[in-house]
Amino acid sequence: MCRNIRPLFNFEPPATDEEIRAAAIQYVRKVSGQPRPSAANAEVFARAVDQVAAATRALVDGLTTSAAPKNREVEAQKARARSAKRFG
Repeated sequence: MCRNIRPLFNFEPPATDEEIRAAAIQYVRKVSGQPRPSAANAEVFARAVDQVAAATRALVDGLTTSAAPKNREVEAQKARARSAKRFG
């Protein structure tokens, strides 16, 4: 039903609004237990996605760290290597 929600903080380039919205959709899907809302729940589902996305943007923008930003491509390569080792 839901993909894993990826970390969004401390990457170069920073997380885009599209990435944050995708994470918010995944979160709301997971919490609601519905991959797609029914017509009766579409409005409340969309409102929840908007609120979660706004809270996520505020969180990501407000966090600070002394660590150097991670490179998305390098992190993706590491994840692929872990997956290949784990699943062969």
